[in-house]
Amino acid sequence: MKVCLKELRETRIWLLMMVKANLIRPASKLEPLILENDELISIFVTSVKTTKQREDKKTS
Repeated sequence: MKVCLKELRETRIWLLMMVKANLIRPASKLEPLILENDELISIFVTSVKTTKQREDKKTS
């Protein structure tokens, strides 16, 4: 999950760079992709936190 989260964050950077460089016109075409990416990042952050909490409880 951490690798996936890392890749999602990298993808977000690339999408924002494409917007800034005006590689896709109109830039609004990338908005849904950026929003979806942000949602996935949130999901994976929560999943990683939950997994860490469960692991911590097992070792206690």
